[in-house]
Amino acid sequence: MGSACARECWGLQSRFFVSATPQRVAKFRGHQTRATTPTRHLRAAFMKTYTAKNETVQRDWYIVDAEGKTLGRLSAELAHRLRGKHKPIYTPHVDAGDYMVVINAEKIVVTGKKLSDKKYHRFTGYIGNLKTETLAEALERHPERVIEIAVKGMLPKNPLGRAMFKKLKVYKGSEHPHAAQQPQVLDI
Repeated sequence: MGSACARECWGLQSRFFVSATPQRVAKFRGHQTRATTPTRHLRAAFMKTYTAKNETVQRDWYIVDAEGKTLGRLSAELAHRLRGKHKPIYTPHVDAGDYMVVINAEKIVVTGKKLSDKKYHRFTGYIGNLKTETLAEALERHPERVIEIAVKGMLPKNPLGRAMFKKLKVYKGSEHPHAAQQPQVLDI
């Protein structure tokens, strides 16, 4: 194909706002092709892309019972819903997720030997003050934080991810202070 064909292809693309496929180029030149629809009618067939706006997103409240749920599978589903990827209006740069209330955080289960082998580290900044605890110790001291750490690791590491994380509410036991929001029960 020479430069004349390239000019015609680009002319076709800018003229009809569609990509220049070989069939469309041949039709533009007047050759017989398989396509029977005139090119000028293709514009009406394309739909505009919907982009969600932060002001128009509806965020619902859901309550999840963590009793008997596997830590990783539960956290993955929570992160998915906090991002809003379960909604058809999902837009990567908009926080379209729902509020998630998790109860019975101390009753999660893990597979294998993770209770003794999985370690949580934190460092105070002072020499010799690297604190390490196992998953069993962490569940005994602060079970809410175990789920929070797992979900936070599955969210984006940027300001949008931090805003998504703020919509996660995790509680030990079955009591929670969000009855006024009337959360719907979500079975994961």
